Amino acid sequence: MLYGRDEELAAIDRLLGQVREGRGRTLVLRGEAGIGKTALLDHAAAEASGMRVLRGTGVEYESGMPYAGLHMLLSGHLDRIDSLPGAQARALRNALNIGARQDTDGGDRFLVGLAVLTLLADLAEERPLLCLVDDAHWLDGPSAEALLFAARRLEAEPVGLLFAARDMDAPEFPAPGLPEVRLRGLDRAAATELLARHAAELPRHVHHEILAAAMGNPLALLELPGLRTQAHDASSAYERIRRSYAEKIAALPEPSRRLLLLVAVDDAGGIPAIMGAAERLGASVDDLEPAERRGLLRPTADGRLEVRHPIVRTAAYGEAPLNLRIAAHRALAETYRDRGDHCHHAWHLSRSVTGLDEAVAAVLESTAGDERETGGNASAAAMYESAAALSPDPAARGRRLAAAARAYAFAGLTERAVELAARAEADLDDPVARADLTLIRASLADEQDRTKEAYRMFAETAASVAELDPRLSGYLFFQAAGAAANAGDYAAVDTIATRGTELDLPNASHLRALSRVFAGQNPLAAPGDMTGGVAALRELMAAMNLCFGPRDRVRVALWHILVGDLEGAAETAAELEARYRAQGAIGLLAPILMIRARARLMLGHHRDAHTAATEGLRIAADTGQHRIRVYLETVLGLLAAIEGDEERCTELTEEALARAVPPSSVHAAAARGLLDLGLGRHEAALSRLSDVVSGPNRQGAIASLPDLVEAAVRAGRPELAKDAAEWYTGWARQIGRPWAQAIALRCAALLVPDDAADALFAQAVELHRKGGTPFERARTELLYGEWLRRSRRRNDARAQLHSALEAFERLGAAPWAERVRTELRAAGESLAAAGADGGRDDLAARLTPQELQVVRLAAAGLSNREIGAQLFLSPRTVGYHLYKAYPKLGVASRGELPHLDLT
Repeated sequence: MLYGRDEELAAIDRLLGQVREGRGRTLVLRGEAGIGKTALLDHAAAEASGMRVLRGTGVEYESGMPYAGLHMLLSGHLDRIDSLPGAQARALRNALNIGARQDTDGGDRFLVGLAVLTLLADLAEERPLLCLVDDAHWLDGPSAEALLFAARRLEAEPVGLLFAARDMDAPEFPAPGLPEVRLRGLDRAAATELLARHAAELPRHVHHEILAAAMGNPLALLELPGLRTQAHDASSAYERIRRSYAEKIAALPEPSRRLLLLVAVDDAGGIPAIMGAAERLGASVDDLEPAERRGLLRPTADGRLEVRHPIVRTAAYGEAPLNLRIAAHRALAETYRDRGDHCHHAWHLSRSVTGLDEAVAAVLESTAGDERETGGNASAAAMYESAAALSPDPAARGRRLAAAARAYAFAGLTERAVELAARAEADLDDPVARADLTLIRASLADEQDRTKEAYRMFAETAASVAELDPRLSGYLFFQAAGAAANAGDYAAVDTIATRGTELDLPNASHLRALSRVFAGQNPLAAPGDMTGGVAALRELMAAMNLCFGPRDRVRVALWHILVGDLEGAAETAAELEARYRAQGAIGLLAPILMIRARARLMLGHHRDAHTAATEGLRIAADTGQHRIRVYLETVLGLLAAIEGDEERCTELTEEALARAVPPSSVHAAAARGLLDLGLGRHEAALSRLSDVVSGPNRQGAIASLPDLVEAAVRAGRPELAKDAAEWYTGWARQIGRPWAQAIALRCAALLVPDDAADALFAQAVELHRKGGTPFERARTELLYGEWLRRSRRRNDARAQLHSALEAFERLGAAPWAERVRTELRAAGESLAAAGADGGRDDLAARLTPQELQVVRLAAAGLSNREIGAQLFLSPRTVGYHLYKAYPKLGVASRGELPHLDLT
């Protein structure tokens, strides 16, 4: 019975009920040591009748060993890994060091989290599943990341995840976005009742002393009565509990103490591994009984031995003499070596020495190399780091720290990579090796919007290796130019181009081209700069398509948009998206979805743009890609602006404007300017858009020029639109896209006398028919219709306005559609307000973005399992979305989906 925990028990019982109903749920229990977190987990396990229960514990002495916690939790079901989709199975096998290591198509660390999600969902197909993780604050980072990734994606799976984490005297266990319960001390009545039940024989004065000392901590109330010291001494309740367990351990026979120490050191090990090590220390299975009888140790249903409470582990290890700790680690190292487990062998070997040891460091380095070759970057990084700590030679230490930094970077653990890169630089004399580490540090600074700092690091390091490694120097200068542009320092971009030419670097022409690109991004630049910028962009695209890595291909896809090749951008994004989905490379998918969303928006496929941006936003948040997340918010913000949703537009653009890093900040300001324009706030739109095109950070401002022209004309300030219209006309001529030339003609028509406007508008409408952006075509038709009505050509005006109305209603552009209706009424028509779909039955519009993705893939013939692998969902969640979609679409089965129009 648990005293004083009615609210906490109700929360757990509620979670169990929801899981039994088929809904995935997560709860984090937080509180000090001994406050009752483990007891609540025990209660959950006891109440989970009819459910499968998995239990795991974070172990302090294994917190640096990647995936140790995950291995413990899943140890009883590793045979199920083979049933996972191929890429997920390979990633999870590698992470848990099961069998021969296999290539993982990039080693995306988030794929392990997806594999965990799928495995948990598979186990829950048979009966609801409850996962209990105690001492979550001691989980190794990769295990915590994988479990939290899965937890955030639990939807329709009957899976419950309960984490218990200490919030004092322990590392932080961050779990943003997940529900939490914080445990406090028991109130006086509950504490009195608990103490009376378990220590009724206490004298009254001792009873009161213990109540005061325990401060409502349940474990302290249970342990303090048996403690030999005075209850009122000055030590904390936690220290008294630890001391109580230490006394119980000290009373054990020596062989039993050694067995308990082995379990404390390697709680994840199965009984065969523990007993193999125990034999090396002179203990046997018979020595388990005294520890079990004293409530210190217990066997688990999945073939492990575990301590009864996390504080037992702390006491067992902390009270053991150093020589016994070393002996325990050495015995485990030898046992794992004999079992062929090189990873655990190396890990325990590293803890069996007390000082610098080159031989052990070499074993760690060799094992790390094997891990790294097949995608085990997190595990390799930890081993390289341990090898560095044991290295007596500074050069070897620097080399191993550098290897650890690179492995952490590849594993996506960038903060740790940066920390080790800085440490490695102090031991490395080789400027080229140091430059490689600077690349890691500067890249993170750029990602975190510390762009000036990133530019300085890139540029200084590039100069230092220009003679030693010209190719590396050129690459670093290229990155420096990008960082300088993000900081709005275009003079620095020019300086880099000049420096690259002076040094005769292999990519000097690319540096000069990049300088011309950013010069041409200035809406107020000279025509020659604009022309050269477009040509330079095409030059770089051709060069990038021949070399560089995945993230550079993302950059090329974005540059397709900058030269107006919307179809090319969409095709490139679709190709890379398919590749990364097939590989399970979720970390690379968010940037690609960013490009796809922008391209589909500009092509007029707003539903697809919303779907891609929504998924990308979720993935970017899951994977910590903050810059991508903010950019995707601006795409959704632009959609909200078109729809006239001011509250949502403001919310989605707020962070981008606060960060003030282009192009996201420019797109955010442009979205708000378009919102003002659509809502008829022409002065506000003019002011905002003028700031966009004349500000120091102007990447992406080209698209805002037509909006500036219209805002200026409608505000009665056409003189402010002249330069913008001329610049856009020149840019449209250079990129040679009909849709851009049509918009340029529209801008010109707004600024010429009436007798010249008709031909320009008509030519613009004709060019729009060759493809491009439906929203911009409708805007041209609206403006032409307004001009025709003012010219008393009402019949001609109605034809243009009806075409515009159909497009605006189809796109959900409510304020723009209302403007058209106002014009039609002025042209003599009587109209009732139409719905967002303009009376058209749009099946896709009935579905949420995720439902639409699922339904389209199901219509293409993919199974739930195949869809889940592509969308990073569990198969059961896929089925749940289909179940919700069928009635919305008016179908009863999967077989009817291919016959629906879901475009």
